[in-house]
Amino acid sequence: MTYDFIELDKDSRIPLYQQLYNCISEAIEMGKLPQETKLPSIRGLSEDLGVSRTTVEGAYSQLSIEGYIISKPQSGFYVYTPSLPSASRKPIKPVSERVRNTPEILYDLGSGSIDIESADIKIWRTYVKDVLKQQAAMAAYGTPQGEYELRRELAHYSYTVRGVECSPDSIVIGAGTQQLLYLICGLLRPYGDTIAIEKGGFARAEQVFTDCGYNIAYMSSDCDGMKTDNLCNFETKILFVNPSENLMTGQPMKMSRRYELLRRAADCGGIIIEDDYNGELRYSSRPIPALQGTDSSRVIYIGSFSKLLLPSVRVGYAVLPDVLLCEYKKKSMLYNQAASKVEQLALAKYIHEGQLDKRLRKLRKIYYEKSTALTSALKKHFGDNLRLTVFENSLYIEITLPTAYTDLSAAALEKGLRITELPGSDGSRLRLSFAGILPEDIEPAVELLRKICIGKA
Repeated sequence: MTYDFIELDKDSRIPLYQQLYNCISEAIEMGKLPQETKLPSIRGLSEDLGVSRTTVEGAYSQLSIEGYIISKPQSGFYVYTPSLPSASRKPIKPVSERVRNTPEILYDLGSGSIDIESADIKIWRTYVKDVLKQQAAMAAYGTPQGEYELRRELAHYSYTVRGVECSPDSIVIGAGTQQLLYLICGLLRPYGDTIAIEKGGFARAEQVFTDCGYNIAYMSSDCDGMKTDNLCNFETKILFVNPSENLMTGQPMKMSRRYELLRRAADCGGIIIEDDYNGELRYSSRPIPALQGTDSSRVIYIGSFSKLLLPSVRVGYAVLPDVLLCEYKKKSMLYNQAASKVEQLALAKYIHEGQLDKRLRKLRKIYYEKSTALTSALKKHFGDNLRLTVFENSLYIEITLPTAYTDLSAAALEKGLRITELPGSDGSRLRLSFAGILPEDIEPAVELLRKICIGKA
């Protein structure tokens, strides 16, 4: 039988066995190879196509696993699956190898990356390699709650840096904030089905709460932080808040408002989820200790390392109050370990040997200089008509331009400048991140932004 329908491109990035599999499976689905059709032998097809036997074996093996063909002893390979009905037939589209023609990014003021020049990638690689040499640890499953070595180090670190009151036993390790919130949501059912959160706050947290079936009660804010006036009206006992950064001012929540939140939670028998995103990164003043340190019985504390270490290291931790820790212990053996054991053990040693403290001091200096440079450049090129707010923990500056612009971010991207427009602002409000941009690129980036605005005016 001649297999003219099989076309293989030896210069393609797609493996030959995958190309061969695609051709045969599509022919079977389209009815070109009817059920019970005998296929060529592996040797015969490899010779006809001018490919290795390994290529044909790989394709036949995948076709057999997926049930397209069957191997009959002493006979050969036969088509096993009938063709699809005409309405269901969809030809396989080849994988596009074309590189998308996206503009080159010259200046990045819109990404969530970190300062690449200060990244401890080389040092971090050393700690990971050391862990991989521990054969006994690598051959065993991890603890669902997280490796004890890391929980021990985090108990000390979170107390000395953020004033968090906890023990290793009350810490749960997860793969970032969202994964920890999914776990926490399963523990909060006794507190009702509504969670109060600041309007315009953490969208990814809202998504988790919605996925888990919770209603969202949006709370307004003022210069002191989240308002508590409507908490009783919503009849919610669960509050999600980031006391380290006010959504309006970028400053920490005032102590009076913190005490008010704790008092309200105590009065209604509720609980507070404290998202301390980058709480230790404040550089212009000494960070205010975490809310959890004031009342560890009513606050769930969540910390992470995405901006402090590397975004690719997905390790976060939650400190559970005793009332929830007991419930977690009942379920813990039904959970798998969520964060990489290798990364956990590497991070434990990284913290223990003082590398995290050293990096924190270094980053505070770097981001102070960057935020100062960006602020100065904005004032220089846009003048006094510009309104700006510095969000230290989130590593960006929010600006309000005196004029609204249409598709400003798209126009900037065409010129090689990445910025973020705030939704619903008509292009007049921008969020400019200084985390990943090089210090020497800040001035020309802002100058380019000004030119683009003039061109759009």
